[in-house]
Amino acid sequence: MFGKSSGRILKHRGVLWLLFAVNFLGTIYGYIWYGNQLEFTAANYPLWLLPLVPDSPTASLFFTAALLLLLYPPKSITGSTIRSLVEALAVITSVKYGIWAVSIIAAGGYQGNYLNWQDWMLIISHSGMAVEALLYARFFSYRKLLPLAVLWTLLNDTVDYSFGVYPWLPSVLEDDVTGVQFFTLGLTLFSAAAAWLTSGRKRTW
Repeated sequence: MFGKSSGRILKHRGVLWLLFAVNFLGTIYGYIWYGNQLEFTAANYPLWLLPLVPDSPTASLFFTAALLLLLYPPKSITGSTIRSLVEALAVITSVKYGIWAVSIIAAGGYQGNYLNWQDWMLIISHSGMAVEALLYARFFSYRKLLPLAVLWTLLNDTVDYSFGVYPWLPSVLEDDVTGVQFFTLGLTLFSAAAAWLTSGRKRTW
């Protein structure tokens, strides 16, 4: 899909550190973005639901960790297994929530929601999440642990829409929750397929 020259660029430690910094800062911003929903969840729901509320920042956190593991690969078998799981979660959740956020913002705009500069910033940043995950998937080796990552993501979907802790939607989409739920589940399966097709069979790093 991509040539050797692009591979060398993506493997360059300067590029990795730049992406690490961008994703690290984006992750922090994402958790801050979810601050109001986290406070609302803590006040109205069981506390064990809190880790499942901020979907996109957690996806970004997985990818940030995957980049760090590219920079400093673990040498033990246990470390390599954890690395593969982190990579699987990074790809499937980054692709999923990258596409999900862009789609929801676009759907809200289509139904009349005014898109401000923050919405456009989120469209650009979440598109980048999906693209970078697919670009780096070929350097990862996670196929054996992808089913576990898929199960975790489906569990997150189930909890989100069973308990009502899914990401807050634009007001114009509040009557479309069922449709959003099915779209989200379908997107998990699509992202799992994309993660499988783009992953490397053997680790090339």
